[in-house]
Order: sequence, then C-alpha cells, then structure tokens
Amino acid sequence: MTILVTGATGTVGRHLVRHLLESGHKVRALTRDPARAALPQGVEVVAGDLTDAAGLAPVLDGVTAAHLINFAGDYRPLWNGPEIAAAAARAGVTRVTMLGGWQEGTLEPAVQASALEWTKLKPVEFMGNTLADWAGRLRARGVVREPYGERRSAPVHESDIAAVAAAALTEEGHAGHTYLITGPEVLTPRDKIRILAEATGQDLRLEELTPEQTRAEWIERGRPPEMLLFKVFGDDPAIGDGEKVEFLLKVYGAAHKAGSTVSGVVEAVTGRPGRTFAQWAAEHADAFRP
Repeated sequence: MTILVTGATGTVGRHLVRHLLESGHKVRALTRDPARAALPQGVEVVAGDLTDAAGLAPVLDGVTAAHLINFAGDYRPLWNGPEIAAAAARAGVTRVTMLGGWQEGTLEPAVQASALEWTKLKPVEFMGNTLADWAGRLRARGVVREPYGERRSAPVHESDIAAVAAAALTEEGHAGHTYLITGPEVLTPRDKIRILAEATGQDLRLEELTPEQTRAEWIERGRPPEMLLFKVFGDDPAIGDGEKVEFLLKVYGAAHKAGSTVSGVVEAVTGRPGRTFAQWAAEHADAFRP
C-alpha cells in the first residue's frame, strides 16, 4: 500500500519516512518544495500543501493510509480540516494518524467525525526543541538563562514519535486511540544542561532567572526564546511581546502532570523502550559546541 506522509521534511516526518521505508512500505512524501526535500531514494516526493485541500486529489490518489499534521507552515492550526478529511475519504484512504500541535484546529474533529480510522498523536515535548531554544546560546556563551530551572517534563525523541505513527499506520489495533507520547524519563532543565555538557565535553551552565529578571531579559533586552514564541503565537503582530512573555512564564511556572509523567506509550506500541535524552544529546552534540 502507499502511505502518504505530510510534513515529510519536518523533524518527525523525516523519521517516519525512514521507518516506513525500512519496513518495506511504499512512501509518498508531501512537501511544499520537493527540490529541497533531500529525502531518501525510493520515496515518491510530491509538491503540495495541506492548506490547499482542492489540490490534494492527485496527492491522495492510490493512498490507503496517511500521516497528517494539524498545523500549517506558520505552526497555526489548520482551518480547513473538513475539506482535508473529505478529500481523504473520497480518495479511498482508510487509516490516518494525526500529529497535534500547540492547539487543536479543525482537522482532528473533522477526521474523528468521518469514517476514517484515526489515531491521534500527542507528544508532550520534542527533544528537538532544545536545538531551537538553546543551541545558539550554548554555542555562543555556554549559558542558558531561564526561569524555573526545576520544572519537570518527559521529552520524547522525534524518532520515537515517528515509530508510534508508523505502527498506527501499518498495524491493527490503534484506531480510535489518542496517544500521549513522552520519553522514558522525567527531566528538569538542569538535568538537560548536565547531559548536554557530558555529551559535548563543554562547560555548560543554567542560570536560573526570577520572573522579574525574565521580563527584563526577554522584553527589555530583547532576548526571548524566539522559536518557542513563534510556535505558540506565529507572527501575529496583534500580540505584544509583554503578553507573550507573561504567557510563557505561566507555562514554565505551572505544574503539568501529563507532560511530566512517563506515559509508556512508546514501549507499549513499538515493543521497545523510548530513546533517552542522553542518546539524543549524543546524536546532536556538534550543534551545541562552539
């Protein structure tokens, strides 16, 4: 069968393409720019965009299962979920996975209301967020300055998210499930810095800021975690920097039981333990070295 992977050049999509190929499946990869996709040989790369549901008919032709992301290129939730679900059903797609973003848009409820067999994937925190949030600062100064250094989370390796998606797309028994996907351990920012220091051989530190110091650092000095802000708010000029920072302070300072409890989904679905942050750090150590 042909499996469509949307978001195929993203951090999860690339891993999913690889998992499916290694399992012997025929993969069609959707990307806005095929010339820059750099995907493995054997993948059918096609141009398209989930925001253009009218153009999905040729993309979905012959597809029996599809991995869908619920957000557009600006990380905002898709607004045309009913059109995407209808296009998939018309094409004969029977099974889909849906990778959620920061907010639920129109895709997930539309697919759940359809005849498609669906599985929702809800990762709590990507290990790869560390690259966008910290790599530049650690390369330049060896220091990350943030509030709430003891906040807890169970970040998951992107390859493990993809492995869960691959199983849901190709095996029976996953339809109708919502999988909260975590890594195998609960970590604090201090733990992550320590692990990155061990992986890189560098002297890396976390300097914990008070909320007041954070406001000064992120607003007055113009040093907010830009990628995190973009993923949450996009490029909406109507939302001021102060509002964004107050939101992030609430997120960082709140206790998130679901995100700081190991769910066990990766091992339950794939049959093997999830990858640790130490493994992820070893794979990406060069990104944190000067």
